[in-house]
Order: sequence, then structure tokens, then C-alpha cells
Amino acid sequence: MIGRLSGTLLEKNPPQIVLDVQGVGYEVDVPMSTFYNLPALNEKVVLHTQLIVREDAHLLFGFLTHEERIAFRQLLKISGVGPKLALSVLSGLSIADLAAAVSNKDANRLTKIPGVGKKTAERLLLELQGKFTVSGVGTAQGVAAASSASNDIMNALLALGYNEKEADWAAKQLPKDADVSGGIRQALKLLSKA
Repeated sequence: MIGRLSGTLLEKNPPQIVLDVQGVGYEVDVPMSTFYNLPALNEKVVLHTQLIVREDAHLLFGFLTHEERIAFRQLLKISGVGPKLALSVLSGLSIADLAAAVSNKDANRLTKIPGVGKKTAERLLLELQGKFTVSGVGTAQGVAAASSASNDIMNALLALGYNEKEADWAAKQLPKDADVSGGIRQALKLLSKA
């Protein structure tokens, strides 16, 4: 899995960029929120990435922030949402706006995104409920910290061979402010007793 790329920005053709990493040019699709914040051509850039392997293609998606990648992964877990639609959602709304739309059950906000109809918007609201929390004035910082640590713990448990149900159960037993390494240790202790 390619989780991070660091290299020189060679091309910008929305929504795709080409990133030169030590002589290898990676074609990476990015949401418009990332695209607008990219440096000038021939500048260095670091992207958090998600590789999607299909029968007919290997698709690489990149994000300037770890939080965007987490939101992308959450969207991919929803039935009927593929990588292109997830990218479209993140291009149409910031993470804070998406979190606000979910907490306010604002389907109209989601239907303004190209490719998202009424039924898809309702499914997004239903599936994302509880995945995002809006703190204070609607910033995504609380979302990012909590879901970042929780997702990292879940991913570590899945990588260690636990199934999704076990990993989810263990992650829910942990305190909300658990850091990743401590959380993994606590989760492993809980799972060994279960």
C-alpha cells in the first residue's frame, strides 16, 4: 500500500496531478480542496495517499491533510460510494462543512455536490452519523484528532489479523482521548481477555 508520497509537482490537470518521486511520475487524483492548496509546479509536496486496486486499474488518490484521507476512507465504506464520488464529496465540501451537514441532517447541502442525488445524500447522512463530531464553531479539529487516533487504532488491529467487529468493539472501549500507541496496547489487552 502506498500511504504517503513526497516529491516534486510536475503537472496539474484537475483533478489529477503528476508527482515525481525520485524519477517515478505518479498520477494522483486529488480533491479540489487539496488541488487549490498545492504549491507551484516544480515545488516539493507531501501527500497522504490511498491506493485503490481494481481488476482493471490501480488508482492513487492524494490529500494534503491526514483528515481528508480519513474522511475519504469513511466515505468509501458506504455502500454505493466509490472513489470518484468520495472525491467529489470532498471537492464539494470541506471536512468541517461535511461534519456540519451530517450533524444537522442537511441533505440539501449534499445534493448540491455533482453526482449526489437525494437517495445518495440520505444514505450519506445515515451512514456518516456519529462518524463526525462538530466541536465549537464547526471546525473539524475535534473530528480529526478523535477519528484519526481511533482509525489508526482500528487499522492497526485489522492489520494484526482481528476482524472488523472485534477491532470496532475494542476501539469503542477505549477512552476518547487515547493516543494511538497507548490505545493499541489497551485494545490488545482487551481483545486477549475477550
